[in-house]
Amino acid sequence: MRLSSLAFGAAAVSVADAWGGFGHITIGYLASSLINPNTTTLLQTLLHNTTDFYLAGVATWADSVRYTKWGRFTSGFHFIDAKDNPPHSCNVDIERDCKQTAGCVVTALANYTTRLMDESLSRSERAIAAKFVVHFVGDLHQPLHNEDVARGGNGIPVLFDGARLNLHHVWDTSIVEKLVGGGRGLRRKPYEMAKRWAEELVREIEGGKFSRDKEGWLKAANLSDPVGTALEWAREGNSYVCSTVLPDGVNSIVEQELGGEYYQKAAPVVEAQIAKAGYRLAAWLDMITASLHAQALTWTPEERQSPSPPGDL
Repeated sequence: MRLSSLAFGAAAVSVADAWGGFGHITIGYLASSLINPNTTTLLQTLLHNTTDFYLAGVATWADSVRYTKWGRFTSGFHFIDAKDNPPHSCNVDIERDCKQTAGCVVTALANYTTRLMDESLSRSERAIAAKFVVHFVGDLHQPLHNEDVARGGNGIPVLFDGARLNLHHVWDTSIVEKLVGGGRGLRRKPYEMAKRWAEELVREIEGGKFSRDKEGWLKAANLSDPVGTALEWAREGNSYVCSTVLPDGVNSIVEQELGGEYYQKAAPVVEAQIAKAGYRLAAWLDMITASLHAQALTWTPEERQSPSPPGDL
């Protein structure tokens, strides 16, 4: 596989991937609006992209690469199959739910966070790690990426504004598209509309309805324990399976229309989860950059003059 062909694979991505593709792109724009300048420099350097869509442009790369021969091994990294019992009980247990051989989104985020911070790796390897980190933070915030029931809702047939879909697709795509008005404009200019939505969410985070909540969103963020951090985010996402996704159980929504009252209850959760994902991604990348900067300050003069590891995108 030619890795260079995937460096900006998201540009041609359909808005039918996880979080609708559009959701991931929005999270990328949102994070890039909030991170500090040192983090921007690090990520733009690694990704060879100095435009304002340097994160948005790679946000769906992980969804593309899993269908390639090289990336097939990553297909199980996008979710964790919580074997709980919604709506009666929702919980995530890493020993029970994260496949030992295939891994899961919790261990994947931890692994690629470590690789992004590993300066002994080539720049291309760290760029790949950055792309995975950007994507997996987004996946952790989609409730059905933290649920095993009916393959994360893929096996639950429903209707949404008259269209026959499955529940997972509704949460990945339909609710998000309806939130921003959907229609032809979204399909023609997903990046433009995602940027506009991200700007609206930034305003809500900085001085609007999310401004009082944002600090609480980072309580679990601990760079020294990336597995624990990802697990807490997965548990939070999973909790919405009981409260919002399947509040009355699977049978109550099979073949039912979800574009009305169900949408009205789900839409605020989706909006908040997208906002959280972007805010947390920005903070996580800032933590990584700060840690690397702190390490650099402790280097000896000889270490500072050591050549960079080989490899480039």
